[in-house]
Amino acid sequence: MLDLNNFDESILGLETPDPLRFAFKAKHSAHAGGGVVPVPPPLAQSTWDRIANQTTHATQRCLYIHVPFCRVRCTFCNFFQNAASRELVDGYFAALMTELCAKAALPWTQSGVFHAVYVGGGTPTDLSPAQIRQLGQAIRHYFPLSSDCEITLEGRTNRFSDEMFDHALEGGFNRFSFGVQSFNTLVRRSAKRLDERETVLQRLSDLSATQQAPIVIDLLYGLPHQTLDVFEQDLRDYLQTGAHGVDLYQLVVGGSAPMLNLVEKGRLPPPATTPDKAAMYELGVNFFARHHLKPLSVNHWARDNRERSQYNSLAKTYAQVLPIGCGAGGNVGGYSLMQHRQLPAYMDAVKRGETPIAMMFAQHALEPVFATLKAGFDAGVVARSAFQQIDGGDSFDRLKPLFAHWAQRGLVTNDDAYLVLTLAGRFWSVTLAQACIQVLQTNTAQHRIAQ
Repeated sequence: MLDLNNFDESILGLETPDPLRFAFKAKHSAHAGGGVVPVPPPLAQSTWDRIANQTTHATQRCLYIHVPFCRVRCTFCNFFQNAASRELVDGYFAALMTELCAKAALPWTQSGVFHAVYVGGGTPTDLSPAQIRQLGQAIRHYFPLSSDCEITLEGRTNRFSDEMFDHALEGGFNRFSFGVQSFNTLVRRSAKRLDERETVLQRLSDLSATQQAPIVIDLLYGLPHQTLDVFEQDLRDYLQTGAHGVDLYQLVVGGSAPMLNLVEKGRLPPPATTPDKAAMYELGVNFFARHHLKPLSVNHWARDNRERSQYNSLAKTYAQVLPIGCGAGGNVGGYSLMQHRQLPAYMDAVKRGETPIAMMFAQHALEPVFATLKAGFDAGVVARSAFQQIDGGDSFDRLKPLFAHWAQRGLVTNDDAYLVLTLAGRFWSVTLAQACIQVLQTNTAQHRIAQ
């Protein structure tokens, strides 16, 4: 039995009449994750070779391709890698295509179909129109794709010309995701985003009006200068564009993000507090409900059925994700891996014909259960029927004392078949998923020691 006395408020949450704003102190990560064991670097290549030469019919697969360039560094970003230049991008693209062809030819790759492809960054639209078309055509030519495979190109509206759009469509891209973050010009300038509000609105409206493919935008909430009124106008601006889908992501600033230094020096007002961000999330949820947008997850909404957000959903379930490119991450055959983030190390590895692995980890034995939890909390509903057993017992039942406790805290409602997140639970979904993972890791280890 699970003894909740072994856990503190970071797992259990705080007793408060306002769980939306105060159930936990703060959100610490954008994604939940389970325990992993590092693979010693000398063994990484041989481990990868063993996996890559296996043939297995995984039920779900995704392909992630990383383009590690940006024209400017956003002030909230802790992932900036390389400033874009034509010479640097061209050299990288040649190496990327070499790695892409090599990984496409692997027995593992050819033994099953891919259901979603995501080209992210960085800023993939810093590639040239011809390179984008070539990349899309190569994906379609070399990889076994499902008949309804979603192929997403991420980027900025800045310099995303009609020529680039046409070349991307010719290459086979059928979904486009733009990181708008905010339409408000002052907020955008504080985040070092390019283009003013009117320019972004017009470009998105023009792209959406073509009806050639789903157009999706990301909005952040909690940025400096972004009041509730400003955020509500961001939501209205989204509707005005006619874009097919929208993500709402809570601002989480950490590491070496320039925003921290700018706030410390008094050059930017501080970003929103957690309670203020909770109020923005509530505003967004209610706004989209009032305008009858369909929630696809706790942070993604669709205007119509053309937008499916397949990659985002699949990558958080049992789907294996094959990584390609400098800084790309994924998971294949029970191992998580991260490729070299430094461009010279990546380029050198590709030239030597090696897989550019920087780090590799053996996933926790309970990773299938963790994936179920992450997918369920992301969807807002955790179903008992999706769970696997642990040590001969029902893993959903093992967590029921925690679920009952969270129900008393106003974070969930639960019965024997489903755990459903309340509005507060949806805001804290990543925190709740991570708490479940930590509890299962601790409880399972204790159970096995006792045996």
